[in-house]
Amino acid sequence: MNTNRTAIVTGASRGLGAAIAMELAAAGLKVAVNFFNSQEAADRVCEQIRGAGGVAEAFRADVRDEDQVARLVEEVRSSLGEVDTIVLNATGHQPMPSIEEQTWQSYLDQLEFFLKSPLLLLQQVLPAMKRNKFGRIVQIGSEVVELGNPQFANYVSAKGAQLGQTRSWARELAPHGITVNMVAPGWMADDKVDTSSADSKQFGASLPLRTHGSADEIGNACVFFISDLAGYVTGAYLPVTGGRITQMGA
Repeated sequence: MNTNRTAIVTGASRGLGAAIAMELAAAGLKVAVNFFNSQEAADRVCEQIRGAGGVAEAFRADVRDEDQVARLVEEVRSSLGEVDTIVLNATGHQPMPSIEEQTWQSYLDQLEFFLKSPLLLLQQVLPAMKRNKFGRIVQIGSEVVELGNPQFANYVSAKGAQLGQTRSWARELAPHGITVNMVAPGWMADDKVDTSSADSKQFGASLPLRTHGSADEIGNACVFFISDLAGYVTGAYLPVTGGRITQMGA
């Protein structure tokens, strides 16, 4: 892979985002670790990347805010170079209200992360991608679009809309040498999941692969999509679920 490349990973101070950032850095990219709340956590991710010989810097921004996104991209460009790769991972609180408890605002809150934030960031980096006739965009979706988890319609609906956004972008940007794909994680083991609990072990054993996946698996899938190996792949939806979901509608 061309190592003179720069990626922004949103929501990268912990969990899946941190794992994605570390895998991209291991593949040779300079990585902008975006965070909103914890500078300390983001700095730890950067320290791990640098300790392994990679290049990373932390950048605070609320990726739902247009002005902050514009500042984020300018700061990354000045520090690490032109951005040719974005991984859209940022998420927020995920309440599980019943239908009676749901409000339209609860839907809009999710859409801000999964539709507005990707749009704002893409708009900032797209001119350079078009000039260079190259870009890699990876959206982080979710298996919930297939499962339709109850008491979760606000989140599930937003993730479904994000998939539609991904497919439309892929067709529009393909003539410019820009690919757009989605990685859809299942319930992965990261710093938010206690895999030692009885419920967690039971869930892992129920999967076709008989075990939880790790956050690194999501990072690896992202590396594939941004690599030359996937240069002819765009508009794809890749479930990384241990076999729980194998394709759309399955």
